[in-house]
Amino acid sequence: MDIQGLKDKILQLAIQGKLVAQDPNDEPASVLLERIKEEKEKLIKEGKIKKQKPLPEITEEEKPFEIPEIWEWVRMGEVAIINPRNSFEDDKQASFVPMALIEEGFKNNHTSEIKLWKDIKKGFTHFAENDVAVAKITPCFENRKSVIMRNLVNGIGAGTTELHIIRSINRLVAPEYILSICKTDRFIKDGVSTYTGTAGQQRISKDFIMNYLIPLPPLAEQKRIVAKVDELFALIDELDSNKEELLEVINLTRNQVLQLAIQGKLVDQDPNDEPASVLLEKINKERDKLIKEGKIKKQKPLPEITEEEKPFEIPEGWEWVRLGDIGDWGAGATPKRSNPNYYENGTIPWIKTGELNDGYIKHSEEYITEEAIKETSVRMNKIGDVLIAMYGATIGKLGILEIEATTNQACCACTPFNGVFNRYLFYYLLSQRENLKNMSEGGAQPNISKEKIVNYIFPLPPLEEQKRIVKKVDSIMNMLDELENELTTKN
Repeated sequence: MDIQGLKDKILQLAIQGKLVAQDPNDEPASVLLERIKEEKEKLIKEGKIKKQKPLPEITEEEKPFEIPEIWEWVRMGEVAIINPRNSFEDDKQASFVPMALIEEGFKNNHTSEIKLWKDIKKGFTHFAENDVAVAKITPCFENRKSVIMRNLVNGIGAGTTELHIIRSINRLVAPEYILSICKTDRFIKDGVSTYTGTAGQQRISKDFIMNYLIPLPPLAEQKRIVAKVDELFALIDELDSNKEELLEVINLTRNQVLQLAIQGKLVDQDPNDEPASVLLEKINKERDKLIKEGKIKKQKPLPEITEEEKPFEIPEGWEWVRLGDIGDWGAGATPKRSNPNYYENGTIPWIKTGELNDGYIKHSEEYITEEAIKETSVRMNKIGDVLIAMYGATIGKLGILEIEATTNQACCACTPFNGVFNRYLFYYLLSQRENLKNMSEGGAQPNISKEKIVNYIFPLPPLEEQKRIVKKVDSIMNMLDELENELTTKN
């Protein structure tokens, strides 16, 4: 979900007069503009601000979009004082705000240091309560670091010189509306296009702020716009927060489902199922037959399983075994890259760990030749084999082959014996990913070995229960995937 993009759209609608309805009873912006000019002239006459040179007239070509009939196009410097200086008693306290205390956000209340005015009035930027502050240096400007100054001691403050200050004259332009403009994508892009200074220290100028063209609504409509923006932003933030919580719950639910599944707590046991002890006898006979026929190699005996190794209780009718007991495991290999005969015009899929997707594998990025199969130790894996990554950041990543394929040495493959459902094995390995990662060894390229994998213990249910477990897990996982997709693609 593109939260910032959604907020950008709302702000753009707001400043185009499309977010709230116009009220024909509102005082037109043209009248408001005359009042602002009068107030400005009064301040100049009283010596509170200096008279500025006239700003350029606004041309039709400058106007970026249409605005409602009772709005006016103005320059920021016409309706606000830019970078004002405060007149204040030296011995009075005021807020001192370094850049570190300027928070990012749509509107901010900030904490500040307290100092005497005489100690901070020179060499720092001046501001007052409800002034809008805009960061003028990259990357803060591009990150929309702009705020409304609030909770200032005695309503006065000074601080970082890396701000431009926009002071609404008698608040005839709502500071919150000005801030909305300063948060728009258009304002940021226009400011970036005027950058001056060296790379890494580029700034927007005071002239950019002074001359910036803004759409001016009636004051009453400004307030309605700000209220609507606040309302919508709050909903978006709540949605975003809830989304993150929901995504976390989804992941926790996935893990919990897997844990219940492998402990025999997800589906009911059926006393009519052939017990795993009988299944295990059949598996052992099959393995011995395959060894006798030379189809698989005889492995050294696996260690007996101790009580201390068993992490949880399993149902009656299940058996604790080792992964080496339930399938033929083998790592892959990488034929020499220097031998073109191993790769050129290859037709045999050769899979690397980066291609393991925790799902079905239907194709590979690279292919090797029959010659590579004959002359190297690469292993040909069958359709339905389960793959697991053994090296680096991909440790524990899984895949189930829908094609006959070879792998590199960072993959270990299992051809399950009859009576072991490959998807049950897949889900079990998925549930154990963190444990397997924790078993990895090595520095820059940690790994788990085939030896550790075949010695890892495995709770073996009856075959029919394996199928019921997988069906239930598939159903729940599909539902969770749909919910996650809805949350992550919703705009």
